[in-house]
Amino acid sequence: MPFESLFPAPLFISGVFVLGLLIGSFLNVVIHRVPARLEHDWRCQCRELLSVQSPGDEPAPPGIVRPGSRCPNCDHAITALENIPVLSFLALRGKCSNCKARISPRYPLVELATAFMFALVAMKFGPTIQTGMALVMTAMLIALAGIDLDHQLLPDSMTLPLLWIGLLASCFGVFTPSIDSILGAVFGYCALWTVFQLFKLLTGKEGMGYGDFKLLAALGAWLGWQQLPLIVLLSSLVGAIIGMTMMGLKKHDGSKPIPFGPFIAIAGWVSLMWGPEIIDAYFHYSGLQR
Repeated sequence: MPFESLFPAPLFISGVFVLGLLIGSFLNVVIHRVPARLEHDWRCQCRELLSVQSPGDEPAPPGIVRPGSRCPNCDHAITALENIPVLSFLALRGKCSNCKARISPRYPLVELATAFMFALVAMKFGPTIQTGMALVMTAMLIALAGIDLDHQLLPDSMTLPLLWIGLLASCFGVFTPSIDSILGAVFGYCALWTVFQLFKLLTGKEGMGYGDFKLLAALGAWLGWQQLPLIVLLSSLVGAIIGMTMMGLKKHDGSKPIPFGPFIAIAGWVSLMWGPEIIDAYFHYSGLQR
């Protein structure tokens, strides 16, 4: 029996949308807690390396799942009714129920962005294994983009699993054959590594982090080496437009670096959804038929 008969399109897309709201709520926790845990682990490793005794009063940061969320201002425990994606934010009018401190609107925005992106994936691929894998990729890209925006950090604990999952998916030809996936991972890493080395040679500065190399390698593993030029072009274009806009509006100090990871993530997701169509349109309108 075909999957389409088991999951009618409107019901399937609606279900994935709701799933996206729930996953988006979890991604907010990941974006907030993963960097804190990494920094704590790094401090512990440095103390161990330097034989420095750890201060006894330094609390360990919360885990990803436990304990539950609390208001950062008054430490009020967030109840289940206060943690319903988007709806709770609207019901509370964007304020803590206990101390009335403002809740960042980024929380519902991440939830809505995840839900709409999940729904678009469901519309694109339907009830298939591709949808399941694409949802995993989408969620990880959102989390990585959020962490990089806040901390200019792309954790290995997320970029490397994304790479391995992409390589594993290629064994079953989910998005691209294995040979294209392996070449995509190699060329993706080497492309930005080469740019990094040239920029450092010419300016004496580091233009990007190693996490950017790994993220592009992961996208190459998922989508194949053929998509890499499009991803690099789109990420550079989006980054240039947003960077110049922010500086033009005096929202960013030109002396401070802008994280490149979110632009790679955006370009990678666009390529996942419409990469072949964009490439075909380019060759068609440029007169270079493939």
